[in-house]
Amino acid sequence: MDKIFLKNLKLKTKIGLFDWEKQIDQIININLEAGFDIKKAAATDDVGYSLDYKTLSNRVRDYVDNNTHELIETLIESIAGIILKEFKVEYITISISKPGAIRDSEDVGITITRSKKSPT
Repeated sequence: MDKIFLKNLKLKTKIGLFDWEKQIDQIININLEAGFDIKKAAATDDVGYSLDYKTLSNRVRDYVDNNTHELIETLIESIAGIILKEFKVEYITISISKPGAIRDSEDVGITITRSKKSPT
């Protein structure tokens, strides 16, 4: 299976458990890796047979911009479900991190992999 990736999509969102976190925009970093067969797109040189990563990134951005969550776990599972439902990918691996969320740590986050064959 081929992999299409998107690295370090930096988005602002309101996320967190504490009241102060719910009042401010925080930066999150999103990395995506999608399992997608590129053979037909490569053979035809036709973008219609490819995974449109601009559309994918815009869909993720739209979801993050219009939703709030207390937990990264909820956000990451929601994004995985959307991608598996709306795009022709076999699997999706997503990492979301909140830089600076933990004092004395550069970054903290979660990585998950979900597929059309497994429940999300």
